[in-house]
Amino acid sequence: MTSPAVDDAYERLRSLIHSGELMPNERLVEADLAQRLQVSRAIVRTALVRLGQDGVVVHTPHRGARVRVVTDAEAVEILQARAVLEALTARQAAARATAREIAGIRRALAGMERKLADGDLLGYSDGNAALHAAIIAAARHETAARLIAGLRGQMVRFQFRTILVPGRAPDSLAEHTAIVDAIAGRDPDAAEKAMRHHLSHVEAALSRRR
Repeated sequence: MTSPAVDDAYERLRSLIHSGELMPNERLVEADLAQRLQVSRAIVRTALVRLGQDGVVVHTPHRGARVRVVTDAEAVEILQARAVLEALTARQAAARATAREIAGIRRALAGMERKLADGDLLGYSDGNAALHAAIIAAARHETAARLIAGLRGQMVRFQFRTILVPGRAPDSLAEHTAIVDAIAGRDPDAAEKAMRHHLSHVEAALSRRR
C-alpha cells in the first residue's frame, strides 16, 4: 500500500508522460522531477517504480529511468489488446449506463463534432479520448478500466498520428456515432460490434502511418 503523496506523484508523472511533456526515451532524473513536483526524491523513486510496473518507464542498471519507447509493431499489438477490452466496456456500458452517463457520452460526441467542424484535429483527438473514457466509466468494469489505462499509457505518441491519415477524421466520427447510438439504444451486441469495427480501422490507419 502506497502513501497519498506517492499516489499523487505517480498520477502527475503519468500525466506528464501521457501529454508528451516527458518524451519517449527521455531520461527521468529523480532530483529534477522531485524539484518539479515539489516532493522528496524517495517519493519520486517509488512513483517511477510503479510506472515501470505499468510498462511506461524502463529502468536500466547504472543509467536510471527513461520513458519507454514503444515501437510501431508493439503499438499495433497494444491496440489489438485494447480492442478486446474496449469492446467489452462498450457492451457493458450499453447494459449499465445511466441516463445521465448516456447524456455525458452524447455531449462528448457533440464536442468531437464541433472540433472536427472547426478543423481542430488535436482538439478532436482529445475529445476522442474523453469519449472513450466516458464509455469506460459507464461500463463500471474496474478490471477492464485498469488494464485499458495501462495500455493507453504506452500509446502516447501514436494517439494523434492516426487522425492525420487523409479522410480518417470523418470516418472516425461516423464510427464513434455508431458506438454511441448503440449504447444509447441499449444494444450490447451492436455496441460491442461497433467498437470492434472502430478499433480495427484505427489499427489499419496506424499501420498506414508506419
